[in-house]
Amino acid sequence: MRVDLWTDRPLLPGSRAPVDHLRVLGVSPSGAATTGKASLIATVHRIGARAERKVTEELVNAFKRVTGKENILFSIADAALAHPDEAVREVVFPAVSGGEQTLRELVHEYKTKGPVYQRTVRTTLRASYTNHYRRGLIRLLDVLEFRSSNTHRPVLDALELIGRHAVSGNRSYYPTDETVPLHAGLGGDWEPLVWRADTRGRRRAVRMAYEIATFQVLRERLRCKDIWVAGAARWRNPDADLPADFDLHRVEHYRELRKPLDPTAFIDEVRDELTDELDGLDEALPGLGWLEVAERASGAIRLTPLDAVPEPTGLRRLKAEVARRWGAVPLVDMLKETVLRTGCLTSVTGRTGRTGISPEVLAERLVLAIYGYGTNTGLRAVAAGRHPHSEEDLRYVRRRYLNLDAAREIAVAIADATFRARREAIWGGGSTTVASDSTHVAALDQNLLTQWHSRYGGRGVLIYWHVERDSMAVHSQLISCTASEVAAMVEGAVRHGTTMQVEGNYVDSHGQSEIGFGVTRLLGFELLPRIKQINRVRLYRAGPGQTERHPRLAPAMTRPIRWDLVAQQYDQMIKYATAIRTGTASTEAILRRFTRAASHPTYQAMLELGRAQKTIFVARYLRSRELQREINAGLNVVESWNRANSVIAYGKGGGLATNRRDEQEMIVACLRILQAALVYVNTLMLQDVLDDPDWANTLSPADRRGLSPLFWTHVLPYGQVHLDMTARLRLRT
Repeated sequence: MRVDLWTDRPLLPGSRAPVDHLRVLGVSPSGAATTGKASLIATVHRIGARAERKVTEELVNAFKRVTGKENILFSIADAALAHPDEAVREVVFPAVSGGEQTLRELVHEYKTKGPVYQRTVRTTLRASYTNHYRRGLIRLLDVLEFRSSNTHRPVLDALELIGRHAVSGNRSYYPTDETVPLHAGLGGDWEPLVWRADTRGRRRAVRMAYEIATFQVLRERLRCKDIWVAGAARWRNPDADLPADFDLHRVEHYRELRKPLDPTAFIDEVRDELTDELDGLDEALPGLGWLEVAERASGAIRLTPLDAVPEPTGLRRLKAEVARRWGAVPLVDMLKETVLRTGCLTSVTGRTGRTGISPEVLAERLVLAIYGYGTNTGLRAVAAGRHPHSEEDLRYVRRRYLNLDAAREIAVAIADATFRARREAIWGGGSTTVASDSTHVAALDQNLLTQWHSRYGGRGVLIYWHVERDSMAVHSQLISCTASEVAAMVEGAVRHGTTMQVEGNYVDSHGQSEIGFGVTRLLGFELLPRIKQINRVRLYRAGPGQTERHPRLAPAMTRPIRWDLVAQQYDQMIKYATAIRTGTASTEAILRRFTRAASHPTYQAMLELGRAQKTIFVARYLRSRELQREINAGLNVVESWNRANSVIAYGKGGGLATNRRDEQEMIVACLRILQAALVYVNTLMLQDVLDDPDWANTLSPADRRGLSPLFWTHVLPYGQVHLDMTARLRLRT
């Protein structure tokens, strides 16, 4: 008899089986392992989050935070040492501001935040799991097949035990003749909940507590791929993510990454650079008025913020001149002009085949479809404009020709055309750095991608952009709110597809990590972050025996780098970097092995390399005011790009009103095309204006430094869509 995966009820003939439920989620039966695994991770996380929130709400009214704990501890210790033989009430209570009541509040805070709080959370979590979530999670065990190395065999044995006794009725304990596997998730606050004494005094495992503790540790092992799912694609055996021909073509792979075969040569290079940067910072520190390094509770490093740069006055006049010459330009006309000048649709219109649609008609329909998706207004609204193409025509073109790969090819073609059209006298030499950041977009939540984002405070997805210095996006990605921004940063920098050579990447704090520094060092480009809490950053020493080498930096210094780990795992690190470079798997799938919960030996070596590279960057960053301004300026460009999103993608309140992943990705790709077209046409307009002798010498150096083609005061994104491919913008270039 077939049973429903979620309701545990018998299935009638013709009703959906468990795999059919996965089809409803938009996944084929072959993708069942991937979808089920993602559901398991999300469900286990949801159980824990709700339990913690419930307990927190119950305790928050009685909770009172005590400030200045360090001072209280010092006062108590000082008073106790001064009068060791006197009564506590006479010595300790008067030494604390607030006396006995303050100490009571301090004890209460410990209880509400410490072990008592954690045990209460786990008790609530167990109740929630037993009453609601257990049925679905147990059924997932019938669909998914988990595998691992021998290291995590106890977790897999525990899952087998859970499966054997899934329908044991109301039995509280596992049978006495059953061997209960022990694993790491059963310790700590879970121990008193999992292990109880029965009426005969025997130590027994409580079934429900054992199950949820096992699911918790399974979630952590799955996220770092110490345990994987057989038959999955994204969640497959992590060894399958690595290049199979690495050993055969090791020399070629090292050459592509421009890394020496000898680990000693690589380590010497990094260590020498680390030593030089620390020496330079230590010597320059007395003359750096914006930097102070000293012992303090808030962190040893104190960096003065940059002064605000005055707004260039000439740029407003320049933008006003653009609006005067061309008036309010419809956004669809900018897209049309870009298509006609760059030929970016050629790769698509050249594949008409025997459809009977001419390349010219197909180009018009592609322009309208891209505009409908990019503005988020939809094909129905665009089809109501002044042109001869119906909604059915546009939907056919979307299905037949405009897939995600084609949209990305179009965006890349526009970016490359913009690079070619730029004049060095106006824009300077070609850029080799990009800035990357994410923007949160509201989305429907009946799908596996939409998640709650704590920082933005809403449900949705993230669009991760890579934008070069002069405001052209070279890559875009649609990622979930919990996806690694470090992985997204690496993915865009390595696989942007344009002619640009990326040598540096500006990010904010969320786009950097010690693992990120290590990976980018191996891949050959520089990670340039703006670190939010730089006051707490620790600088690693280049080697043992250098305690006195940098006396001015001593408050911020910590232990030496463990180069022996880097040497041992150097070949494996190059293997992982090669996997990212060649695209044998997604960057996120590869970097998932390098998380804090991971036990992979290469993880520790990658951390050490990342700590060395981060110290190199921080030492250079603290010493150079120019580098600080450069990073801020780069991130301001991508922030401007994000602001342009709300102007262009105005339809449906700016949210993604679809649950289909392919439709969401198409909206993001077409939005990138529209913004790229805007930057391309604005570049030509600005060059036309600056060709005028009256304007050529009016811009100050500050104006030229702030000159950007990303502005939209003269753009008309709204209104009825009127498409006339014969009408052109008056541009001399």
